[in-house]
Amino acid sequence: MQSRKIPLALALLAIQASAWAEPPAAAVPDAVANAARTVRVTGHYDNAVGTSDAASQGVITTELIVNRPALRTGELLEFVPGLIVTQHSGDGKANQYFLRGFNLDHGTDFATYVDGMPVNMRSHAHGQGYSDLNFLIPELVQRIDYKKGPYFAGEGDFASAGSARIRLADKLPQGQASVSIGQHGYARGVVADSVAAGPGTLLYGLEVHRNNGPWDVPERVRKYSGVLRYSQGTANDGFSVTAMAYKNSWNATDQVPLRAVASGEIGRFGSLAPSDGGDTSRTSLSYAMRKRTENRLFEFDAYLIRSQLELNSDFTYFLANPATGDQFQQSERRTVAGVSASESWSTQLFGLPLRNKLGVQARYDRLSPVGLYNTVDRVRQSTVREDRVREASIALYGENTVQWLPWLRSVAGLRYDAYRFKVDSSIEGNSGAANDHVVSPKLSLILGPWSKWEFFANYGKGFHSNDARGTTQTRLPDGTPSTPVTPLVPTRGMELGARTEWLPGLQSSLALWRLDVASELLFVGDAGETQASRASRRHGIEWNNHYIAAPWLLFDLDLAASRSRYTQDDPAGNHIPGAIDKVASFGVTVTDRGPWSGALQLRYFGPRPLIEDNSVRSASTTLAYARLAYQLNRRTRLSLDVFNLFNKRASDIDYYYASRLPGEAQDGVNDRHFHPVEPRSARLTLSYAF
Repeated sequence: MQSRKIPLALALLAIQASAWAEPPAAAVPDAVANAARTVRVTGHYDNAVGTSDAASQGVITTELIVNRPALRTGELLEFVPGLIVTQHSGDGKANQYFLRGFNLDHGTDFATYVDGMPVNMRSHAHGQGYSDLNFLIPELVQRIDYKKGPYFAGEGDFASAGSARIRLADKLPQGQASVSIGQHGYARGVVADSVAAGPGTLLYGLEVHRNNGPWDVPERVRKYSGVLRYSQGTANDGFSVTAMAYKNSWNATDQVPLRAVASGEIGRFGSLAPSDGGDTSRTSLSYAMRKRTENRLFEFDAYLIRSQLELNSDFTYFLANPATGDQFQQSERRTVAGVSASESWSTQLFGLPLRNKLGVQARYDRLSPVGLYNTVDRVRQSTVREDRVREASIALYGENTVQWLPWLRSVAGLRYDAYRFKVDSSIEGNSGAANDHVVSPKLSLILGPWSKWEFFANYGKGFHSNDARGTTQTRLPDGTPSTPVTPLVPTRGMELGARTEWLPGLQSSLALWRLDVASELLFVGDAGETQASRASRRHGIEWNNHYIAAPWLLFDLDLAASRSRYTQDDPAGNHIPGAIDKVASFGVTVTDRGPWSGALQLRYFGPRPLIEDNSVRSASTTLAYARLAYQLNRRTRLSLDVFNLFNKRASDIDYYYASRLPGEAQDGVNDRHFHPVEPRSARLTLSYAF
């Protein structure tokens, strides 16, 4: 990238983000110590040549995050190129995620972490790998490190499609307070600051959020989030202790059948189950420590999480229970404890620079209980199943990087994961214990750079765990015999990629990838049973471009296409329902044009098959977000965000299944069920720096 005049605020934000960076993979011993003092001034992504081990790996800096509007907190992950974030329910529930040919449901096969704490919840009441990011305060996010594919030894469960590690700031450049108001009863207030506290820094953040949304049944979101962090030293040589708390309650308008809207029974934003909704809470305490010596880096993380969820849903209306309706409640109380530690060091062997890393990760989940209940207006009528679950895992991994030639380096890794499941079930015959383990080798070759070009070849095995209840299950809730599922499902991926900076200011990458899944086993929380699907294969291409055209003008263009199929033939068809095939995203960010700044984001979400024979497909969805901001004075800023700028009538998500409305046949009607995107809306935010 050519040297150019960079706005001071941009430089400060980039310096703050770069403090978390590890040494480049090709670092020689002396460079390990120097890496902590190296500053890369970048615009919004740091995907430059020499910064990663795969073309699909990168870093999103705070500069992009703070300058782009987001309708929901979970849309932070849409900064990961090719990833789509939607919602089919209320805004207190985890989002729906799509990436690399996957409908990831609420997080399966995409691992998310916040400061070393896992967000994905295994053996969850609603869905395996459930990732609820609503507890985050976006203003405190410092950077997002993302990886795609199972090529990285440090990434384990749920990371086959990819992973994102969200890092919060230890210190803010200045205190900030903001108030936002918008249509449909939207209101949000945030205050955050960091102050000196003895030899360290105390950071705090508070958020209060209200929203009714455009729904005929007001959503009545009532959300509270808080963060308190004490830190000393630097991100590469220091420690932090962080406490977080979050509580939310809401009403939900879930997906509705198309026939009910077409007949006029309900409006586009109407509901057939007005008592759907839920409440959730999450508290956590975490400790992070980094200790750097001349050529070594020791990293240690420990965390304790308590969470609770009660979710009331009704997707089929009167299909199972014609008299009282099909509403059900999924409930859980969870405690998670975990620790991870790693040691990295550099040395030489026969004159070749080496970088080595050894690590251990352990996690324990205790659910007391996790349950599924039949309800009417959120009042429990009967128990479908109720289980007490203990799930423990430990992982050991090693990684070795060798700089063979100035233009060739290799990264070889090996990971071992062992799991133990123990279930105490209300269903006779479903209690018991199970064990499983998996070995995952990894290998990457990086060639270059040559004339600001770099090339990658990546291979790796990974896995995702299945719900503990399925590993001991011998009968379904209705009494039907069942076979226990494989606890750990292996995956295998490979990728060829290239990265270039041939044009000053441009970071461009291209990746061709493939991923095989041995069996898409899934615990269906809505039904209280585990279903095993066939083996599958996905492959595709991604092209990501980030261009600083001028110090004040940033462009992003990300394109992705994929093909997803079951690999075992079946008369029902070989298409994978919900599998995404095309994604496009285009963004423009303008900063420092006098007091003015702004951003425009355009996102295309392609059509998907809704059943195996591909005879029913969803429509595509194209949405635009825009922001216009004005700096009133040195401390005060006013911004206007507009969502669904062109007021598109599209779907956030579509499903195809049978449901039954009053008066319909006993077997119900197969129909498209959709959750509409919200109509055009505006939010005005007044921010004050202190």
